[in-house]
Amino acid sequence: MKWNRIAIVRIGFWGASGLVLLLSLLPTEQLPPITLDIWDKAQHALGFLFLGVLGFWSYAHRHMRVLLGLLIFGAAIELMQSVTGWRHGDWLDWLADALGVVVAYFLFYELSLKNASQPL
Repeated sequence: MKWNRIAIVRIGFWGASGLVLLLSLLPTEQLPPITLDIWDKAQHALGFLFLGVLGFWSYAHRHMRVLLGLLIFGAAIELMQSVTGWRHGDWLDWLADALGVVVAYFLFYELSLKNASQPL
């Protein structure tokens, strides 16, 4: 079986999504210590920026579904954290997730426009 680039990126997207979910639901004792609250928000934004880039690259023809799906995914993680008993959900974490997804979307949109305007 021959693998194309999109199939590999899709595997990376879904694998990274699973890893984000796993790390988000692990007890905090099993994670590296976080010294600054702002670093926590940066980790959220960067993680979802990465997921967004992979998602928009994987499903370029369904970019609005990827955008909404990642926003819902981030909210679902915060809801799941709030019921674990060892983590807590925070709407500011979701806001940082959303910022990462929106930045990824605009990067995708800008690159798509530049590529579309270049002659063959």
